[in-house]
Amino acid sequence: MHDPKPLYIDQLFPVQRLAAYAKGAPVDRLPCVPIVGNTAARILGVKVSALRNNGKILADAHIASYRRFGYDNIRVFTDLYTIAEGMGAKVRVPEDETAFLGEPAIQDVSGIANLKPVDPYSDGVLPHHLEAIERVVQEVGDEVPVTAALTGPFTNASFLIGAVTLSRFVLKDPATVHKLCKLSLESALAYAEAIFAAGGTPSLTDAMSSSTVISPKQFEEFSFPYLKILVDYIHSKSKPVTLHICGKTSPIWDKMADTGADCLSIDNDADLLEAKKKIGHRVRLMGNVHPSAIMLQGSRQDIRREVFKCVLAAHDNPCGFVLASGCSLPTETPLQNIDAMLDAVREIGYPVAVEDLDAQ
Repeated sequence: MHDPKPLYIDQLFPVQRLAAYAKGAPVDRLPCVPIVGNTAARILGVKVSALRNNGKILADAHIASYRRFGYDNIRVFTDLYTIAEGMGAKVRVPEDETAFLGEPAIQDVSGIANLKPVDPYSDGVLPHHLEAIERVVQEVGDEVPVTAALTGPFTNASFLIGAVTLSRFVLKDPATVHKLCKLSLESALAYAEAIFAAGGTPSLTDAMSSSTVISPKQFEEFSFPYLKILVDYIHSKSKPVTLHICGKTSPIWDKMADTGADCLSIDNDADLLEAKKKIGHRVRLMGNVHPSAIMLQGSRQDIRREVFKCVLAAHDNPCGFVLASGCSLPTETPLQNIDAMLDAVREIGYPVAVEDLDAQ
């Protein structure tokens, strides 16, 4: 890596900041990651649907977004359905909104025999996403970490047979759930390997594993073992792992940490201070400004206040802290609101002067 001169008002590039922060060396500010997904289309001035199946446009959008804001991680992402689609699920792609699941890959148990793990180089839109990762890494990979969203096996299983059906099988037919999770794990491992080959790092996201959806005991049985295998695989490549699970997660924080993940991305439904007290000595925490109520709908002052609140709660987390949105930003998040988040973190600086935060 060359020693680039920062293009932004920051003193350091993200890779420099994160490396120094991990060592306890001086940094200019806390790492900050507004989780930009399809909002990147707005930076480039294209429709959301243009990102999903065009590697160059997807890459250009994320590069442009990173250069516009200067945040600390690029996450190549459009939606959670890319692996399931490669396995046969039908995905609906509105012209200018995030894609959604149209039909699961199979309708009943008999269809499992026909399911095969994905080939990331040929199935669905995965080849386009790999192209995007490679392009982003080539363009700015020496400045900023480049990650790619990897859907967790339990969540992917719900896209294969439908969430309602999977929920029924969790209670009535656990063996079938494990079959679907194992197939999804094989696909996730194949895609993770391809992400590494493209120069990126997988970032795990597992919405259906939330305690809002399944019980902690069900998480331990149907989700945890597969997440652990993925974390171990990513660690085998000497890369750190971030794990995000949407919604309520406090009942499973310990198990999430047991996966070996280096950083837990905490949804806005959870309490950062509580998370710090319970698991902050085990993992880095990331979060958790509300993506809708604050980032989408809030004023600049609302955002500044929430950033200060999150930093006050978790800046001294023993394993470190990344200020972030609680989940992916809505597509229509005003660009000036993303600026406001970064500006607030820059205003705070590092080390954090708690008395200044308390006075706000």
